[in-house]
Amino acid sequence: MASSKEFADFVTEQAAGTGVVTSRKMFGEYMVYIDGKPILLVCDNTVYVKMLDCVADELSNAEIAVPYNGAKPHYVLDIENRELLIKVIELLKPVIPLPKSAKKK
Repeated sequence: MASSKEFADFVTEQAAGTGVVTSRKMFGEYMVYIDGKPILLVCDNTVYVKMLDCVADELSNAEIAVPYNGAKPHYVLDIENRELLIKVIELLKPVIPLPKSAKKK
């Protein structure tokens, strides 16, 4: 089941105020970017965060799941908890790199 545009829009609204928030549809799912960095993965109307050390303490009680077949496990983020969302985004922004540009042929 693919994520709905409405849910992706809700996620971007919840993340408002943390930087420049955009989303991009990819294979029926969405990636949410903050200041150009891929921070949140939205699959099946669920928000996922990479399992990185910088968010381990904040998300120690979060569910762990695989967003799609073949993916590594991720934390499942409670998108309704805006305070936690903002804290997680602020912890991730310094460690997530900007995506590399595709080379033109």
